[in-house]
Amino acid sequence: MPRMTAARAAVEILKREGVTNAFGVPGAAINPFYKALQAGGGIDHTLARHVEGASHMAEGYTRTKAGNIGVCIGTSGPAGTDMITGLYSAIGDSIPILCITGQAPTAVIHKEDFQAVDIASIAKPVTKWAVTVLEAAQVPGVFQQAFHLMRSGRPGPVLIDLPIDVQLTEIEFDPETYEPLPVYKPAATRKQVEKAVAMLVESERPLIVAGGGIINADASELLVEFAEVTGVPVVPTLMGWGILADDHELNAGMVGLQTSHRYGNATFLESDFVLGIGNRWANRHTGGLDVYTKGRKFVHVDIEPTQLGKIFAPDYAIASDAKAALELFVEVAKELKAAGKLPDRSAWAASAQERKATLQRRTHFDNVPMKPQRVYEEMNRAFGPETRYVTTIGLSQIAGAQMLHVYRPRHWINCGQAGPLGWTIPAALGVATADPETPVVALSGDYDFQFMLEELAVGAQHNIPYVHVLVNNAYLGLIRQAQRNLDINFQVNLEFENINSPELGVYGVDHVKVAEGLGCKAIRVTEPDQLLPAFEEAKKLAAEYRVPVVVEAILERVTNISMGVQIDGVNEWEELATEPGHAPTAIRPLV
Repeated sequence: MPRMTAARAAVEILKREGVTNAFGVPGAAINPFYKALQAGGGIDHTLARHVEGASHMAEGYTRTKAGNIGVCIGTSGPAGTDMITGLYSAIGDSIPILCITGQAPTAVIHKEDFQAVDIASIAKPVTKWAVTVLEAAQVPGVFQQAFHLMRSGRPGPVLIDLPIDVQLTEIEFDPETYEPLPVYKPAATRKQVEKAVAMLVESERPLIVAGGGIINADASELLVEFAEVTGVPVVPTLMGWGILADDHELNAGMVGLQTSHRYGNATFLESDFVLGIGNRWANRHTGGLDVYTKGRKFVHVDIEPTQLGKIFAPDYAIASDAKAALELFVEVAKELKAAGKLPDRSAWAASAQERKATLQRRTHFDNVPMKPQRVYEEMNRAFGPETRYVTTIGLSQIAGAQMLHVYRPRHWINCGQAGPLGWTIPAALGVATADPETPVVALSGDYDFQFMLEELAVGAQHNIPYVHVLVNNAYLGLIRQAQRNLDINFQVNLEFENINSPELGVYGVDHVKVAEGLGCKAIRVTEPDQLLPAFEEAKKLAAEYRVPVVVEAILERVTNISMGVQIDGVNEWEELATEPGHAPTAIRPLV
């Protein structure tokens, strides 16, 4: 039997589980693992500037392509605690990432040794499994179980903590005979799907709510096929955006309090039946449940049995992987269609498209300083259907989701549940690493951008090009808007007069200088007509220099973006589109 250190055995298992990339920061307690990583070869490593950044890079990497599992690595103590936010973001959105941390020697873990912390206990609430391995011989089994858990049932992250003496201990391990454990996923039965389809057939105005679980299951094509066979309009959730193209005749638009469309909410309120697949009824999608559920029946399909009935009790529920369920949904629907037993939904679907062509928000403004809506209009012109958008939270993300267009699954990459500021830059680097052939465009407000902007240097060092659209109003815009309800405007102002860049006025941080100082390219835009040329130039610069390129748009200080507390009461702060020129890049021309 071959003998090797436990650290080397772990590296060999990573390769046999399909890992080709890792993101991390070395340190004393994890250096034996890094030695094994170098000796073993076959895994490219990206050196982050912050360990939280490494965890978000791993998230972006996973979210980009079916089957990917991002790996982030850090040393003992604060490295693990820094990655907690990434683990929280991953478990909130059912994203499998593997976090590997170093640890003090087993004999002194509980003796207040330097950087010795019980990271497994800290990480337990935000992982599917968190474990400190105390016996070197257990390392192969622990890593094997980690991949099994990450892939089985509802996907999610795992943390493995490796004391330095465990990493260095030699064990017997044969990599050539290693095999991953079989993955478990619950599957719907034919009888269950027949019942759900029967309920859909009996309804008059059905909708399908398509959640991120469909993307996780790599089942988007099946969802589109089911919708087309039945003729039922589809509402993608924020995490499911891109499952079917925005310009598909059955795309009814998104529903919710913030990242939603006027026409999406209007169509949902007309429905009488909802089939939710791979979604979790997030509160910013539903708003108040009294309004959301009134007058309609619900069927819920989810991979996690305990998710069923968690938010509200559906009329029928099925515990199933989205792909396994949709294979049966398509099969049953095709049989009913062949037998002439599917109702004609064309009038209902057409009504959804009519709302799409009439209930629109205005994007075309010529104001200087610029309104943010104009930025998204020009982004629609500059960036095509192949673009992968990456963003986190804030007014920039909310407005972007209302006005941008997405045409493919995994082309809107957004941390939906946790929403940590600073996520966007490292996640975009992870996305661009996972798929360097597809254009990546990140979207940030100024505060999100400032949280982890040091990670731009990672893109410069490792030649990871992408375009980063930065909308700058020198405000915590979403928090300012939320404070209106309390009649305050407190501690949300970011403005100051920068003594080194007086031309900025009160906009404070000179993001162009910062980006250039980190080895990237940057363009500042102050007038709306400059936006499209700047985006085109940014694409050229990214291709030429192979680094991130920042396009900063200087916005008016205060803009209120559409949102509300109920889906039937969203506040439209800006004037609405009333003629085609008001929304020239809308999916459907205004009528």
